[in-house]
This record gives sequence, C-alpha cells and structure tokens, in this order.
Amino acid sequence: MTVETSASGRKNRDLTYRIVAGVVKPFLRAVCKLDWQGTEYLPTTGGYIAAANHMTNIDPLTFAHYLYDSSRPPRILAKASLWKIPVLRTVLDKTGMIPVHRNSAGAASSLADAVTQLQNGECVAVFPEGTLTRDPNLWPMVGKTGAARLALSSRVPVIPVAQWGPQNILGQYSKRLRPFPRKKVSVHAGPAVDLADLYDRPMDAAVLREATERIMTAITDLLVELRGEAAPAVRFDMRKSGKSAAPETVAPETSTDPDADGGAAR
Repeated sequence: MTVETSASGRKNRDLTYRIVAGVVKPFLRAVCKLDWQGTEYLPTTGGYIAAANHMTNIDPLTFAHYLYDSSRPPRILAKASLWKIPVLRTVLDKTGMIPVHRNSAGAASSLADAVTQLQNGECVAVFPEGTLTRDPNLWPMVGKTGAARLALSSRVPVIPVAQWGPQNILGQYSKRLRPFPRKKVSVHAGPAVDLADLYDRPMDAAVLREATERIMTAITDLLVELRGEAAPAVRFDMRKSGKSAAPETVAPETSTDPDADGGAAR
C-alpha cells in the first residue's frame, strides 16, 4: 500500500472517514456512556502517535471515536488480513488505514507508511501490545517494540491512552455483542511519554525495549487511575507464559530484536 499524500487524496480520505463516522458514532453513542478525559493532551496540529491498551475487538472503534471527537481522524495500524475482505478493504484504504504484516516483504513498508503519515501531520493510532492482552484481568501486558521503533524513527509525541469498559460490550474473545443496557466506556489520555534522551542513541534492542516499557508504563498508570486498583507487580509476558502471539501482528524486517512487533489492531 502507498500512502496518498496529495491534497485531493487527503480530502477524499477525510470525506470517506466522515461517512464511516456518521454510521459508527451513532451506534457507539447508543450503546456507550462516554467518559472522555485528558483530551487536552491530544495535539490538534502536527503528527503524533496515540498508543492505547487493547482488550477486545471492539475497542479499536472506541479508541478511534475518542481520537476523532477530540483531535482529528486517526490512521490506525490494522492487521493485514482485514484487507482480504473486499468491502472492508475499500473502506480501510479510503480512510487511510495502514496494513501491518509479520515476517514479510510488507513489514518494513508498514513502518515507512506510518512514518510518512506522521510527517504529513497525521495522528497514527497504535496498540503497542500488538494483539489483545493475555493478562487474565485485562491489564496491559509486555509490549512489542514496533510502536517504539515508530516513535523513535519519527520523533513525534507519543500520547498514552487507557481504555476501560469496551470489554463489557464485547467480551475479550466473544462474538456476542451486549449493547444494552448502555455501558460506561472510559477513554483517558495523559501527557506525552518522554523519549527525548533515546533519540540519538543507536536503535538497538535495549533502546527499543526501554522506549516500549516507558510507553506501557504510561498506559498502565492511566489505567490504574481509571480502574482505581493496583496493576500487577509484574507485567504479563506471552513469551514466558508459553502462549503464542497473534500471527497478524507486525515484526519489522529491519529489526534485529526478536521481540520486535507492531501495534496492529486485532
């Protein structure tokens, strides 16, 4: 996929986005009691990365709704397999979403496309865990380093975002929607994650993991405040649990870090 950067291309994307939002937003407002906080931290101009926790397959919609209402239409990193669905493929392309791949020739281009979007002043939305959290209590787990690679490559602000409540509409692995009664859905943003001291260091495994941990800590701290309870002392790690990662998440080809992965919505 090639990112469309022309004025006409952006106009067409924004028009399609408004049409899609005109369908999705009324549905979400009908089933959600919206609790949007921290919107003052979302830049209204210039590129930035919005990084959120990921608990259920419906929270990409609540995340996008929050960003759309509070800042501007986000360009979401989404699993490449969604582009195999004919009608959905058209919508994803026309709204400027970014397909992410794993261990393929498209992995590096996914990162390059996202950096281009950021340089063009867009909001790029990511899930640093790369897949639904496997933590039994839905706390953020150990993140993949793809989001950190994007942040260090682009040097734009990284805004942490915590979500809580979408899992009550659609369970973590459920296909059954529970829209009524309306559920409270909280989405809170916080101050940008400070990564400035890492910008001029070699982008090796240690630096990527440090940046990733800072991003995940910022998201978790917001979720602690939102939930009003303590997070686990040790973050859940799929590698140590024996549970395999989702096959659609991205591992940039240029990385030498075995933990590298992307922030695709799944």
